[in-house]
Amino acid sequence: MVGTRRSGISQHWRRGLNALAGLAARLPSQCAVCHAWPAQRLCPACRAQFVPRLARCRSCACIVPDDVAQCGACLRQPPPLDACLAAVSYGFPWAQLLAQFKFRADPGWAGALADLMRQAPGAQAALAQADLVLPVPLSPERLRRRGYNQALLLARRLGSPHVHAQLLLRTREAEAQSHLARAERLRNLRGAFMLDPLLAPQVSGRRVLLVDDVMTTGATLHAAAAPLRAAGVRHITAMVLARTPEQAG
Repeated sequence: MVGTRRSGISQHWRRGLNALAGLAARLPSQCAVCHAWPAQRLCPACRAQFVPRLARCRSCACIVPDDVAQCGACLRQPPPLDACLAAVSYGFPWAQLLAQFKFRADPGWAGALADLMRQAPGAQAALAQADLVLPVPLSPERLRRRGYNQALLLARRLGSPHVHAQLLLRTREAEAQSHLARAERLRNLRGAFMLDPLLAPQVSGRRVLLVDDVMTTGATLHAAAAPLRAAGVRHITAMVLARTPEQAG
């Protein structure tokens, strides 16, 4: 009983903090990048400067020449994603802003960052066509430490009515990925995701939009796509805020 009460109080405070963060994001303040005043978290000038329109591979969102639809790596080994969209390249100022969002208890960034994701080429069509919008889940341990799943906050702020937070589950905490090569990341994440057995029948034949904050090698998104494919999903699009600046292979 005590545990249930504490859980309810914790959820109540979390909802309150998220509501305050959303309100704060709408109030005038300094731009977090150029410090212009008054502005919201990202001023229009910084959006224009740091969100260039770049041609990206349709399957992995890496930068490609303007007349190329798919990079060599995806042509040689097609990924389990039908499409992949990214708003920006991971670097200044996005790396610092994402660190505030994820690691410094600032969920108020969700609105501004999701707005950038909605403006990425192809994003509006992907959102309109998605039957299910699924945030990439955190492990229970990491969720407890952080207090919120940044992918879920982004998914909710994208504006789709089809966000499902409990359908795709993470079964375990994987080893830290930053020092691993792509093949090692894939092995590290094998079996790390599953579908809720009671909800899994809902995905057969559907179009799914997977949402995450950053894509590095694609290992996490590919591992998350595996149980969806096994359950009969018809089409999977991944949408991220930032893609690391890998060169097309």
